[in-house]
Amino acid sequence: MKVGKNKVVTLTYTLRSDDENGKIEQKVDKEEPFVHLFGIGTLLPVFEENLDGLNPKDKFSFKLTAEDGYGNPSDEMIIELEKKIFEIDGKIDEEKVAIGKTVTMQDQNGNPLDGKVLAIKDEGIIMDFNHPLAGKNLYFEGEILDVRDASEEELSHAHVHGAGGHQH
Repeated sequence: MKVGKNKVVTLTYTLRSDDENGKIEQKVDKEEPFVHLFGIGTLLPVFEENLDGLNPKDKFSFKLTAEDGYGNPSDEMIIELEKKIFEIDGKIDEEKVAIGKTVTMQDQNGNPLDGKVLAIKDEGIIMDFNHPLAGKNLYFEGEILDVRDASEEELSHAHVHGAGGHQH
């Protein structure tokens, strides 16, 4: 069975910045492979294009430009937030909210959003919400381990259930 729309794909990969000799940004191995419902628009489109049509045991390697990956950093994603947003019981946890630390917050729709603390001012905290890989060319190499049809329940919920996916 080939990788394609509405298939559950299990794969391993190593993600490097720039090229095959770049810094390893992420590694997903056979012990905890990446299991994903393919073709529903939740992965980088060019990433999916490069995997479309592959079979189990097929190996892959490809580059993505920054534009095809996470885009280029945007000044609009650097914002100052009021300090009180970070307070718990009137205090800020200075170990968690420190320059260089990543803080998980929520966007206006309640989705998790990671921001890096750039500066702490008297009244506010300057956060960078650009993706950590924004502005970087990406290089993926890996292997397709398994491909199966998604169940009706997985399709209606738009995610994988069972091993490697969402558990009930």
